[in-house]
Amino acid sequence: MTFPHRRAVLRAAASGALAGVAGAPLAGCDKERAARSAEQVRGRASASPMAPGPVPPRLPALPAGLPAQIEHGSRQSKAVALTFHGRGDARSATGLLAEAERAGARITVLAVGDWLDAQPQLARRVLDGGHELGNHTMRHLDICAMSAQAAYAEITQCADRLRRLTGGIGRWFRPSRARRATPQVLRLARKAGYPHVLSYDVDSLDFTDPGAAAVRRTVMDAVRPGSVVSLHFGHAGTVAALPAILDGLHRRGLRAVTTTELLTG
Repeated sequence: MTFPHRRAVLRAAASGALAGVAGAPLAGCDKERAARSAEQVRGRASASPMAPGPVPPRLPALPAGLPAQIEHGSRQSKAVALTFHGRGDARSATGLLAEAERAGARITVLAVGDWLDAQPQLARRVLDGGHELGNHTMRHLDICAMSAQAAYAEITQCADRLRRLTGGIGRWFRPSRARRATPQVLRLARKAGYPHVLSYDVDSLDFTDPGAAAVRRTVMDAVRPGSVVSLHFGHAGTVAALPAILDGLHRRGLRAVTTTELLTG
């Protein structure tokens, strides 16, 4: 066998041997080297940055001197805040959001925690439409009649859902089954990260399902510049009434904006 030919044979044999080793169990120091290599790979993987989570929307600072419990904005304003209790079927909610967006309106949704559990995609849908999302307790119980421990859990459990889905707890908290918060609920909301509780000065009574015409009439009879209006997802009459409400506001020279926009505009 010539020398060049012998070198080629040796290279082929070495290559085959290495391939065989790669596919065979390792022993001795080979095992140790492999273990160290695997550990280094794991270390690099654990040091890699995690995928970014949701980023909360940036909100302008609120003016100083706002009360702990907010019922309306400035009466010199040319805007109102339409606020919706976030519960009910997804189709009704998305239909209402789309109707508001067609009119160039922005709303505030106070979400119930168990609604977010059932339909988590709606949290981003609200924010992606330019609207505002807040906290309306975990289960929509009578929070003002609860013990401090139970009431605090209702607030913080909903806040946890909002944080997981959107990256933040939202600016606004509204007590469930109450127009105004008690001093205890005000204190607990502040402890949970909500220095201001959002009440309202116009109750649409849409949750009684009086029909679209009655909802429109109730709102338009009571609304004023700077009003905060209470409405609800999950009621067909509310969805049907919204175009007429928005048109009526427009005729009076009023715009429907988020609560933050109402108070900072």
